[in-house]
Amino acid sequence: MSEEQKKEQKTVERELVISSRTSEVDIALLEDKVLVELHKEKTNNQFAVGDVYLGRVKKILPGLNAAFVDVGYPKEAFLHYLDLGPQICSLIKFKKMVSESKDDTVTMEKFKCEPDIEKSGKIASILTAGDFIPVQIAKEPISTKGPRISAEISFAGRYLVLVPFSNRISVSQKIRRSEERTRLRRLIQSIKPTNYGVIIRTVAENKKVADLDADLRSLVEKWERCIGQLKKANTVSRMVNEMDQTSVMLRDLLNASFNSIHVDDDTLYEDIRSYIRTFAPQKADIVSVYKGKEPIFEAFGVDKQIKGLFGKVVTIRNGVYLIIEHTEAMHVIDVNSGHRVNKENTQEENALAVNIEAAKEIARQLRLRDMGGIIVVDFIDMRESAHRKQLFDKLTEEMSRDRAKHTILPATKFGLIQITRQRVRPATEVQVQEKCPVCDGEGKIRPSILYIDEIESNLKYLLLDQNENHLTLQVHPFIYAYLTKGWFSIRRKWMRKYRKSFKVQSVSSFHMLQYNFQNANGDDIKF
Repeated sequence: MSEEQKKEQKTVERELVISSRTSEVDIALLEDKVLVELHKEKTNNQFAVGDVYLGRVKKILPGLNAAFVDVGYPKEAFLHYLDLGPQICSLIKFKKMVSESKDDTVTMEKFKCEPDIEKSGKIASILTAGDFIPVQIAKEPISTKGPRISAEISFAGRYLVLVPFSNRISVSQKIRRSEERTRLRRLIQSIKPTNYGVIIRTVAENKKVADLDADLRSLVEKWERCIGQLKKANTVSRMVNEMDQTSVMLRDLLNASFNSIHVDDDTLYEDIRSYIRTFAPQKADIVSVYKGKEPIFEAFGVDKQIKGLFGKVVTIRNGVYLIIEHTEAMHVIDVNSGHRVNKENTQEENALAVNIEAAKEIARQLRLRDMGGIIVVDFIDMRESAHRKQLFDKLTEEMSRDRAKHTILPATKFGLIQITRQRVRPATEVQVQEKCPVCDGEGKIRPSILYIDEIESNLKYLLLDQNENHLTLQVHPFIYAYLTKGWFSIRRKWMRKYRKSFKVQSVSSFHMLQYNFQNANGDDIKF
């Protein structure tokens, strides 16, 4: 990443807008007022990523080298041999010793770890049906599948990740300076308790030992609470509840550019302020309670962006639009240029311009909808390899802001780009179609909140790009009144904005959301 790109990322202003309801909390992340992430967190979600359960092995599958484990979900969780973790024998031995111990004599400090298991081993030699084993949710239940779990338990903090039964200290690859890597490694080595491994996160760079020590202590306490639950648990149950999605986002995202958090619930406001004080006391004042009359998402323009960004068809500026389809196996995105092309450019240049515009929106859509698994994008065909390389570089640059692990393959000769993106929870889906006022719900229409924007977009194209004169806009009488009412009406505002005159005509035979453009000869203009 170039220095200019780094500076650009540093200047991005991030803010959270949080809408709290009885059964759900909606979290919108805005970057420079543009919606880039939307999370819907069920307040009763029992199988969130990071939760630790005492599970019971139901069935061993030697052919898959995996096991099905009961964690209390209707569908059994899937545990592969590679997800057992190198220290699985230590975990099983420790669990047995804690369960059988009548006092607190079993501690991590006195415990002797077992050797790591082989990578090419068999799960049947480690687990048997009926065994109880602590496991952690790695992927939430998606569609017809149960949770994906791991027996390599870890706890993520602000600066560190704690891995019980491991003595390794790893440093994030994004910390490049060798002196800083050495400093952090020595610091952690001096404060790390016995039988714990630590992964040092990127945000730990240049942090003081006091900050790292406080983070490490809180993570050790979480594991010790898990040990306490092991002594009591004698059946399938949840032992440790991971932080809610709001806290996870604050933990991973909060930095100098995070300048405001808006909440519409007093209890949530106090919880967030209290959480921020634990690791960034100076940032606690950025949290504010919204007291307006209209819903918080409407007040901050989030609702309007949601209506325009979800659904099958996503319109981008300059007439470019995407068609997004979801299937069980993959997500498919088709890029379309619409009816707007620059007549002065060649077909190849127009294709490149459209694809570059689409790449920005696709990177945003993947974050916004949290689309995971395999994504195939059908860009407009380009013959020149240099242009395909330029498109690949642009998509890579735009997706560099994505926190989810992802891999992008170069464009094929058919113009397809394949992306794999980490999937740990179901993709976010929002129903944006509304009940039709004409057919009373027999069909579906696009969101009415986008209706005037659509008219203005087409009007701008005809007036400026096509240089149409004596243009007439035909609309339903209700819409006619809305566009022309008052001295400084919407029609006058548009004429002033585009410095061209046009007429608005009322047509009583039109249905509510129908509109049409006519040229100077009275001919309909088709799009």
